[in-house]
Amino acid sequence: MPESALPELLALEKIMELGAPHLQVQEPCRITLPSGRSFPVHAITLGNPSLDVPAVGYFGGVHGLERIGAQVVIAFLQNIVTRLSWDTSLHRLLDNVRLVFMPIVNPGGMWAATRANPRGVDLMRNAPVEAREKVPYMLGGQRLSAGLPWYRGRLGDPLEAESQAVCDVVHSELLSRPFSIALDCHSGFGISDRLWFPFAHTREPIPHLAEVHALKAIFEQAHSHHPYIIEPQSAQYLTHGDLWDHLYLQASTAHPERTFLPLTLEMGSWLWIKKNPRQLFSRKGIFNPLIGHRQQRVLRRHLALLDFLSRAASSHMRWTPGADQRGQRHADALADWY
Repeated sequence: MPESALPELLALEKIMELGAPHLQVQEPCRITLPSGRSFPVHAITLGNPSLDVPAVGYFGGVHGLERIGAQVVIAFLQNIVTRLSWDTSLHRLLDNVRLVFMPIVNPGGMWAATRANPRGVDLMRNAPVEAREKVPYMLGGQRLSAGLPWYRGRLGDPLEAESQAVCDVVHSELLSRPFSIALDCHSGFGISDRLWFPFAHTREPIPHLAEVHALKAIFEQAHSHHPYIIEPQSAQYLTHGDLWDHLYLQASTAHPERTFLPLTLEMGSWLWIKKNPRQLFSRKGIFNPLIGHRQQRVLRRHLALLDFLSRAASSHMRWTPGADQRGQRHADALADWY
C-alpha cells in the first residue's frame, strides 16, 4: 500500500500538486516505521520570502489520534491554493506576509492511530522544559514508559525527529522575522473550542501578554460572535515539555525585540461525543467528529480564524500596542486572565 494511502497525506499531496507554481515544499524529516513503511513530514510555504515581512505558521497532526487538527489546516491550505487563480486581494496579502504549513507533523502516529509518535513519545511533552509548579499526575508528562500515555522520552535524549522538524521550521521561517504567529490545531478537551497561549509550564504571564490581549481585542471586534474561549493554557492545567513554551522561551531569550505569539486551537471534542455517544467506543471518535456533516461543519467553522491570523500578522503594525500603551494593555490582560 503506498504511503499516500494515509487519507490526509493523499489530500495534502493533491493540494501541493495543484499549487505547485506558488508553493515551496520541503521535507524536514521522514519517519520510517518498524514495518519499513515511511512517511514524509512536509513543510509548505508561500507568500513573500523576505525576512522583513511577518509570518504565520499553521500546524496540525501533532497527535496522531487528533486527525481533525490536520484536516483543519489542510482545508485552509486548500482554500488558499484554490483562490490563487482568481483572488487579487489574496495576492496582495501574500505580498506582505509569509504563510507556513505543517499539516501532518506526526504521520506515523496518525497511521497507527496513536497520540504518540511511532517511538511512543508524546511530541507535546518532548521539549526540555520543566514545569515550575505541580502538574497533573501522568497528564503533565512522564518518563516511566513509552507504553504509558504522555511519555516525554528519556531524560537527556535529543528531541524526536518530528519535534526537531517543527523547531527547525519555526526557527527558519517564523523566529527569523520581526513578528510571527503560530497556530497548532488539536482536539480533545472539553465541550468548548479554546484558543490557548503560553505558558503551559508555569502560571506566570508571558512577556508578550499585551500583544496577545491586543490580538484578542481585534479578533473580537471583527468576529463578535466567535465560539472560542481565549485563555492561557495554565488556566486549565500545567505540563512539562511543551514544545511551544520551548520555542517561545528560545525566541524571547535570543531576540527579545521580536514578537512571536504561539497559539493552540483546542477543539472541544466532548461536544461531538455528547451528540453521538457511540463515538466513545472508538479511539478516533474521542478526538474527531465521525459523522460527515459534523466534520464538514468543523472544517468550515475555523476557516475564519485561520484567515484572520494571516491578516492580523500582515497588519500587525496597526494593532500591536506601542510603548505608551503596553503598560495599560498588560494591566487589562492581567485583570482578564490572572
